[in-house]
Amino acid sequence: MAEKGKVCVTGAGGYVASWLVKLLLSKGYVVHGTIRNLGDKKYAHLKTLDKASENLKLFKADLLDYNSLRAAIEGCIGVFHVACPVPYEHMLSVALGTSMDLEEEVEKMEVEIIEPAVKGTQNVLQACLETTVKRVVFVSSDGAVLMNPNWPRDHVMDEACWSDKEYCSETKNWYCLAKTAAESKALEYAKETKLEVVTVCPSLVIGPMLQSTTNASSLVLIKVFTDGLDKLENIFRYLVDVRDVADALLLTYENPKADGRYICSSHTIRPRDLVEKLKKMYPHYNYPKKFSEVENEQKLSSEKLQKLGWSYRPLEQTLIDSVQSYQDAGVINNATLR
Repeated sequence: MAEKGKVCVTGAGGYVASWLVKLLLSKGYVVHGTIRNLGDKKYAHLKTLDKASENLKLFKADLLDYNSLRAAIEGCIGVFHVACPVPYEHMLSVALGTSMDLEEEVEKMEVEIIEPAVKGTQNVLQACLETTVKRVVFVSSDGAVLMNPNWPRDHVMDEACWSDKEYCSETKNWYCLAKTAAESKALEYAKETKLEVVTVCPSLVIGPMLQSTTNASSLVLIKVFTDGLDKLENIFRYLVDVRDVADALLLTYENPKADGRYICSSHTIRPRDLVEKLKKMYPHYNYPKKFSEVENEQKLSSEKLQKLGWSYRPLEQTLIDSVQSYQDAGVINNATLR
């Protein structure tokens, strides 16, 4: 079992990573956090976390710069690899089922998304193997699970289901391709080297924000509130609270029984039902006007993670806390939320 001590969190200033850092500090861990620019104000929230002044050290690091990662990981017994480039517009389009121009150049996607995800993961794992790291928790995505057209329609999608890389490429789902390639690389590396690696695959992450900038997954929910979209696909969406993701990451790090990959998803809901729920809570809003029905009855299962001891918040609580966070950050007009 990975003991308490010094751990590293890559991409520490991001949405999920910030909550993870907060949780780790509250549990008595000393945290090394990697960020891109030590002087960037968007990371200022990290320094305000409880116990940050004495137990959080930030390192400037780049996923493609092995030496910078090695410096941050040196002396740590655990690593949470959270950092990954996120293509905002593409992620919003996939999550909302809206149309956009997906004719990006493959070369551009290779450089901006796929290479940092895959090569960056390889660099992190190599640094872990060559130092004192005992366990690595890699944050993947349900995007590494869901994109599988050959999975039997009457079967629940569990950890045995992997997204088809060729299908991801054909449909230009670059984020899903990057996550699938990086996660599979991580587990292959673990098998080859005997390094302890556990992967966690969160679904669409919502909940309150700690950082000052709005992240892609939060924007999905904000757009449902404010954009007055003409139409949304009424297809199953899988949601999880960011705080529950942080709990899952710590659980899979600390629990000696944790092994392989874990799907991390709390709620399965169709957009029409989500909007109806939101309207009851916040009626004066610019919600989507119509929904197009799509056949999609497959479910995503977090049974393996729950058997490990994971639990999650009610969806209503997540929505309330999300809205409060958006209000506090000024990204939603308070006057419309009466």
